[in-house]
Amino acid sequence: MEIVKYGDPVLRAKGEQISEITDEIRAFADAMIETMREANGVGLAAQQVGRAVQMAIVDVAGVDDRPSVMKVNGEEVKLEEWMPMVLMNPQLELGAEKESGVEGCLSFPDIAAEIPRSIYAKVRAKLIDGRDVEFEAEGFLARAIQHEVDHLNGVLFIDRMSSATKFSLGNRLKRLQQQTKERARRAAIRRCVGQ
Repeated sequence: MEIVKYGDPVLRAKGEQISEITDEIRAFADAMIETMREANGVGLAAQQVGRAVQMAIVDVAGVDDRPSVMKVNGEEVKLEEWMPMVLMNPQLELGAEKESGVEGCLSFPDIAAEIPRSIYAKVRAKLIDGRDVEFEAEGFLARAIQHEVDHLNGVLFIDRMSSATKFSLGNRLKRLQQQTKERARRAAIRRCVGQ
């Protein structure tokens, strides 16, 4: 699937709840995992592939330089046994303590910035196999989940940047928006010519 870039309105759309896990939803989740891996990402939200639903993929198992902790029923679990995670209709309870860390986003190529996030999150969601899950996330896993859940609610990481950082990236963000609009315009022309 093609990853949607900044400037596309779907990135600002709040995702609809997923009420039923169908074969089509499972196929969509598989395609999202493949797309995320091809782009060397650690997370991907449905909006980033053009669909406004409450589904996100997270896989931080291979990230060694930014520690992650995941606890189920108070017990720490091995990330490899849970990743990649397909989270549907996720709900977060965030800890009060925050720290800044560098984040990028597949919808914002070559742009990264310091973003403050809670270092702890309690997550409730439905998994692709239909199970309801509740777990605690700390470190990079908590950061990645917060980033993706923001996407599901139409919030972008640039919304969490300091004013100074956003100002310094202003020209790059405008250029990216213009490129996205130009791609959409050319695609619309191709569709009209093809009819």
